[in-house]
Amino acid sequence: MTAEEYYQEGNAWRKQGDFKRALDSYMEAIALDPESPAVAAKEMLDDIMSFYCKDYYNP
Repeated sequence: MTAEEYYQEGNAWRKQGDFKRALDSYMEAIALDPESPAVAAKEMLDDIMSFYCKDYYNP
């Protein structure tokens, strides 16, 4: 798959509320293309996770 395909897959998972799979897809996209729009999407998910899952980030 291409970086764009992983990015689109991540968007689909995010819309379904599966943030873990979305993050995995975004990470694959970033690995293939560090300039991918997945970088911004991953940052957004990181912000969401730090807001909703404080225990995950601050054990």
